[in-house]
Amino acid sequence: MTAGMLTFIEAGATQVTDLGRRRGPRYGVPVNGALDQRSARIANILVGNPDEAPLLEITALDVEFVPDVDILLAVAGADAHLSVDGVGRPSNQPVSVRARETVALRHIQGGLRVYLAVRGAFDVPMLLGSCAPDSVLGFGGRIVGGASIPVRCSTDPIFNDHFTAELYSLDVPRSSSGFVVDVTDGPDLADFADTAGRLFEQPYLVTPNSNHIGLRMTGPLPERRAQGEMLSRGVPVGAVEVPPGDELLVLHRGRGVTAGYPVLAVATSGSLDVLAQVRPGQRIRFQRVSSSAAAGRARADRVALETLRLRVQSVFTALDALSSATTGRTLS
Repeated sequence: MTAGMLTFIEAGATQVTDLGRRRGPRYGVPVNGALDQRSARIANILVGNPDEAPLLEITALDVEFVPDVDILLAVAGADAHLSVDGVGRPSNQPVSVRARETVALRHIQGGLRVYLAVRGAFDVPMLLGSCAPDSVLGFGGRIVGGASIPVRCSTDPIFNDHFTAELYSLDVPRSSSGFVVDVTDGPDLADFADTAGRLFEQPYLVTPNSNHIGLRMTGPLPERRAQGEMLSRGVPVGAVEVPPGDELLVLHRGRGVTAGYPVLAVATSGSLDVLAQVRPGQRIRFQRVSSSAAAGRARADRVALETLRLRVQSVFTALDALSSATTGRTLS
């Protein structure tokens, strides 16, 4: 069901996506989806959507659009300047926008990607349960200037002095600063013998060849000392591979489900979010962690996001109660 449209004046490098095609790998299809999963979840949580709801992934370039219905939106991820009809509005908070007001997101910095969610999400095509673009299958793609995407519902403006403090004190958990990538040992660690430690000795430079498939970087490369050919096998998202040549490769969400390069290490789920925000020309450091430590950090992050979700739900419930008492309407 469609309530209205967002029409793009300026689209930059923007696409509609979600958390990815979880059923894809069993059919040989990459999972794809938002590269910074944490920021995508936060944006959807802030507007009361399910985590997996479609939203916008905005990469590096400015975006400007106009809705033809009232909407509630939120942005998360890299720092950027959000404005509504020229008035600056906060990131990491729900923001009301009236029909025909112009929304602009400019000056993305401190990272590479911003996620913009709209309450009710977007009514877009699905493939294997996901709207995530897949260039190999020819599904989805970037939005172009002049295009419109349908919004599933409108949301009455929330401009209530009593709840201003509530809406602007949601205590959104911040991501860690700096580009440090946690990795656990990979299945082929022993193949690199005494050269494996090079991964942690110096920073690596991210190259412009990086994309949704993986990040390519230069630096002190470990060398495979084992003899024999590597067989093609399944590889996880986050695999740190050492292919022939002069680059290190960290596979991301657009990676193929099989590969034949040695896997030295595997980036943790939280560090994949860090890698999503690294720009070409920036440097990262790898840090070795145990599987138990990585699992503990992932659990702590899930708890923080669940706490945020409950906080947002309580605010929306209070707003619904107030709206019903004063106007006979509820937050839609």
